Amino acid sequence: MEVSSLSKMGALLVLLLVTLTPLALGQGNRGGTRVGFYRSTCPRVESIVQSAVQSAVRANPTIAPGLLRMFFHDCFVNGCDASILIEGPSTEKAAGPNSLLRGFEVIDATKSQLETACPGVVSCADIVALAARDSVVQTGGRSWQVPLGRRDGLVSQASDTANLPAFNDPISIQISKFADKGLNTQDLVTLVGGHTIGTSACVLFSYRLYNFNNTNGPDPDINQAFLPQLRALCPNGGDGLRRVALDTGSVNSFGSSFYENLRNGRGVIESDAKLWSDRRTQRFVQRFLGGRGQTGSRFNAEFGRAMVKMGNIEVKTGRQGEIRRVCTATN
Repeated sequence: MEVSSLSKMGALLVLLLVTLTPLALGQGNRGGTRVGFYRSTCPRVESIVQSAVQSAVRANPTIAPGLLRMFFHDCFVNGCDASILIEGPSTEKAAGPNSLLRGFEVIDATKSQLETACPGVVSCADIVALAARDSVVQTGGRSWQVPLGRRDGLVSQASDTANLPAFNDPISIQISKFADKGLNTQDLVTLVGGHTIGTSACVLFSYRLYNFNNTNGPDPDINQAFLPQLRALCPNGGDGLRRVALDTGSVNSFGSSFYENLRNGRGVIESDAKLWSDRRTQRFVQRFLGGRGQTGSRFNAEFGRAMVKMGNIEVKTGRQGEIRRVCTATN
C-alpha cells in the first residue's frame, strides 16, 4: 500500500509539473510586449495617438522626424522606457545629443488625453513607440503592428547618452553600438534609413565641406557636384544651426530615396555616407536599391520589422518601472 501510494503521489507530482510548466512559461511570455496589449483596458489608445500625431504633423512637418528620432534615442539609452521624456538639468532630455529633438509637446498632450480616457493605464514608453510608427505613416511610409506593454523607467541621466550612435562614428563603431543592443548590421542600415525624413544642423557636418581630417579640402566621399550645394547652405563660419535635408529632395517623404543619395555621394552626415563606402554595410544598401518597383516596398517592410526589434530593447514590463501620470516626471 505504501509503495502504491508513493507511486501515485509521484505520478501526481509529475502531472502537476507537466501542467504547471506551460502555465509558468505562458506567464513569462505575457510579461513581454504584445500586439493588442490594451485591447480591454484602453481600446482607443492607437486611434488617440494616431489622431494627435496626424494633427501635429499637418501643422508642422518637422514633428514627424522628431518623433521618430525620439524613439530611437530613447531605446538606445537603457531601453525603450521613456526616460528621454523626464525633465531636469541632468536628464537624458537635457543632454547634447537630444537637444535638437522635436515633438515632446505632442507626447505630453497625447498622454493627457489618454489619462482622461484611461487613467493610469498607458505608459509614456508605449506612446513614444506608437507615435514613431504613426510619424512614418504620416509621411508616406507603411504601417506595422506595434507590440505594446512597456513600462516607464525611473532613471534618466544625461551621462548615459554618451553611447548613442554619433554623426561621425566610423562603421566599426556603429556596428558595435548596434550589436550591443542586439541589433545586427542589416538592422543598422535599415534603421538609419529613417533619415529619409528630417534634417541635420550644419554644425554636425560642415567640417566635411572645408577641412575634412585637417586636409584643407572636402570629404572625398561627397559627390563633387553636390559639394557646392552643401557649401551654399552651410558657408564656412556660417550659422551652425541652419537645417539641411538629410535626404535631398525627400525631406518630408518616407521612402528609399535616402539609399539612392548614399550611392550617389549625396549623404549629408558622415556616419550616413560611410554606409555606402564600407563593404560591410554597402551590401545592405544595395538591397534597398534593388530593381525598379521593388525598392520602396522592400525597405518599408524591413523598416517595420527593424523598428519592432529595436522597440523591444531592454523593455521594462510586468512590475518593473511604473506607469507615469505625466511623462515629464516619475510618480
